[in-house]
Amino acid sequence: MEPIVKYSNVEILRKEHLVLKNVSFELHEGEFLYLIGKVGSGKSSLLKSMYSEIPIESGEAQVFDYNLAKIKKKHIPMLRREIGIVFQDFQLLTDRNVYDNLRFVLEATGWKKTQEIDARIEEVLKQVGMLNKNYKMPHELSGGEQQRIVIARALLNSPRLILADEPTGNLDPSTSEQIVNHLHEIAKNGTAVVMATHNLSLMEQFPGRVLRCEDKQLV
Repeated sequence: MEPIVKYSNVEILRKEHLVLKNVSFELHEGEFLYLIGKVGSGKSSLLKSMYSEIPIESGEAQVFDYNLAKIKKKHIPMLRREIGIVFQDFQLLTDRNVYDNLRFVLEATGWKKTQEIDARIEEVLKQVGMLNKNYKMPHELSGGEQQRIVIARALLNSPRLILADEPTGNLDPSTSEQIVNHLHEIAKNGTAVVMATHNLSLMEQFPGRVLRCEDKQLV
């Protein structure tokens, strides 16, 4: 089976500073990968390079059929449509309710029919156990509930890859367990998941493959 992500000897710079070098790894469908390392070790930069937020300086980097070293600007939205992103700080639109947050994403990615939009929103909210909260504003939800909405948002376009950057960073232990459990369930259904974290107890509880960012390398 072809990998959906393949990096070989990749170098990543940020503001002209070398962040990571000699990065080589592969990721397959349905795989769950933990990315660990100290703050500032390059975890977020590596995730951002996968959806072309940070350019590839040298080496070969492929996500799906996209060559990230040569990707044209006009193709980046198509790449991102196949990737779901889960941020630590939620990044929900605070001026609209849960349903409108999700509808905004679907409309921005080309969905037109209200019926299809409603059905898809219902589907993803059901998946994360938040169907009864679609009318709530973000500030009316707990941190764990907001993060579930963010996961629902990441699932909207049935992505082949989910990138989660410290998704439990702001959550208490039991809520963190629920969130990681959700992400593992998603991987079992065939979507690859890469989760940056420094929570080692969660990794023991929900085992997966582990890569560490250390001394500007991936080990």
